[in-house]
Amino acid sequence: MIHPCDPQRCESAGCTATLCVGAGLPSNDEIFERSTRAIPGGVNSSIRAFRSVGGRPYVVAGASGAHITDVEGRRYIDLVQSYGAVILGHAHPAVTQAVSAAAVDGTSYGAPTPREMKLAEAIRERVPSCERVRFMNSGTEATSTAVRLARGYTGRDRVVIFHGNFHGATDALLAAGGSGVATLGLPGTAGVPAGAVGETMVVPYNVVPQLDEAVAAVIVEPVAANMGVVEPVPGFLEGLRAECDRVGAVLIFDEVISGFRLGPGGAQERYGVKPDLTTFGKVIGGGLPIGAVGGHQAMAPGAYEALFVGLGHDDSVMTELASAAQRAAVTAAQA
Repeated sequence: MIHPCDPQRCESAGCTATLCVGAGLPSNDEIFERSTRAIPGGVNSSIRAFRSVGGRPYVVAGASGAHITDVEGRRYIDLVQSYGAVILGHAHPAVTQAVSAAAVDGTSYGAPTPREMKLAEAIRERVPSCERVRFMNSGTEATSTAVRLARGYTGRDRVVIFHGNFHGATDALLAAGGSGVATLGLPGTAGVPAGAVGETMVVPYNVVPQLDEAVAAVIVEPVAANMGVVEPVPGFLEGLRAECDRVGAVLIFDEVISGFRLGPGGAQERYGVKPDLTTFGKVIGGGLPIGAVGGHQAMAPGAYEALFVGLGHDDSVMTELASAAQRAAVTAAQA
């Protein structure tokens, strides 16, 4: 927890405060103002600043179960729960104990481990469309990897996304719709070059677009969590599946938000529609930073496997701690 500390100790390695603030217990506003001098906007995700609702952020001191406590000692019922990533609640004993035990063995090796194998197997057991699973560091990496896989598999470039869906901070998916019902995208934020979204088509959610054979992939939040939790209308997901099959495009479900929340198999289990590729975020790691792409071999057993293997490497993927957290969370949830 945050507590007052001796300013002189703060200058040494002896200070053990979770957040060293010099002296005195700071308020939410004081920490936020101090943060603005070190962090752009004072927060690391714009939604946390509460500007859109005319508010000021609270600063977390700790959390347990369904409650969160700010640095001023106020205790709240937390309806956010890390946006659904900590589905057992904050600091569940089974999860924290499993992570602590795993950390003793090391946190990152740059080599395969039994824990990551078991995590992949756990996803396969629950999501039938995921016959093969590849891990990475975030949901954003997962969606960008899925798009790259689809383009490599089809030999095409165009990607279809939907208004109101969010697939992470990757340039090709940060597109805003132009004029018309179904148009090629325009840069949705500063710093995204027009060329990065030149092959991104933005269309209305819950309307099945007519595709052509230039389309490599359709990526969709099966339940549009990023615009108010909008469910798919009857026939929408089925229509996307049929349209992708018609032109040979890859259907990608972005289940970073919906995965394992709507059921053990996510939205695809709930609505009975199988995608070709599925992306996941930190829910698979008990809230720890991790992402994954899963897919089925039926797309093309030889070429598809080669694409997965040829993705490159990242020796910083935290599968050890995330795998331990996930196994503990699943065991506790089923108890």
